[in-house]
Amino acid sequence: MSIEAKAEQEVIITKTSNQLKLSKLKNFFSILRMNKAAMVGAIIVAIYIFIALFAPLLAPYDPFEIKLENKLMPPSTDHWMGTDDKGRDILSRILYGSRLSMGVGFAAVLFGAFFGIILGLVAGYYGKWVDTVIMRIMDVMLAFPGILLALAIISALGPSLINVTIAVGAFSIPLFARIVRGSTLEVKQLEYIDAIRSLGASDAIIIFKHIFPNILSPIIVQGTLRLATAILSAAGLSFLGLGAQPPSPEWGTMLSNGRDFLFSAPYIALFPGLAISILVLGFNIFGDGLRDAFDPRMKQ
Repeated sequence: MSIEAKAEQEVIITKTSNQLKLSKLKNFFSILRMNKAAMVGAIIVAIYIFIALFAPLLAPYDPFEIKLENKLMPPSTDHWMGTDDKGRDILSRILYGSRLSMGVGFAAVLFGAFFGIILGLVAGYYGKWVDTVIMRIMDVMLAFPGILLALAIISALGPSLINVTIAVGAFSIPLFARIVRGSTLEVKQLEYIDAIRSLGASDAIIIFKHIFPNILSPIIVQGTLRLATAILSAAGLSFLGLGAQPPSPEWGTMLSNGRDFLFSAPYIALFPGLAISILVLGFNIFGDGLRDAFDPRMKQ
């Protein structure tokens, strides 16, 4: 086959692939718009992202300013969510804390997704002993409960937000790797992949240009659902004193501080707990909506 014929055939294959992606995208958005629960979840997530981006403009007080004369004030018109044991405005701290909690969640999921996607693509595409070695390592990681693996990593590295991000991201790696491997095994059997390979395309081009874009659906769904788990896990580790350290306004740290005042000033723990719960709920129902929109059976 001449070079011109090969180039023309590759253009036809690329156009066909792009048309298929566009059709899938249109179907996806039409189904997602019809899912009211997913839209509610998307609105919740969008509001939290807006708060995190503009926290300095929205916060009425300095979240780190200590005013002992105002300590343990109940919710009022001056302090909508009250003040903590050091007189700091709880609303301001929650607004600023959204940056930390969501930042750790997004960073942890990106960390886990990056390594999980690479390992899953390599295992699924090459198969044989490469697949066996990679997946047995993933099985060993999955044998440990996620929170225990995170505790072990933090115990070795020391308590900090960065180490919490690494720890939470680490137990996301095998989940992404398994999903990507399964999708890669399915896509690499398609005829257009064989056609591209016959034209002399390298493994890297086949994997990252033709296979990876076609397996994004399950990755996006898994990433959205893992965000809720990552934020909850990071807050739990901070609650135990292994994540953000005082006076950081991270939600888990605020919960830990509020447990000493559950009977005298329950609002100190109530409002950070509500902030975590609503955000996790938003990510979960939005992720469920994405899963339904990407499910081929929902399109029929």
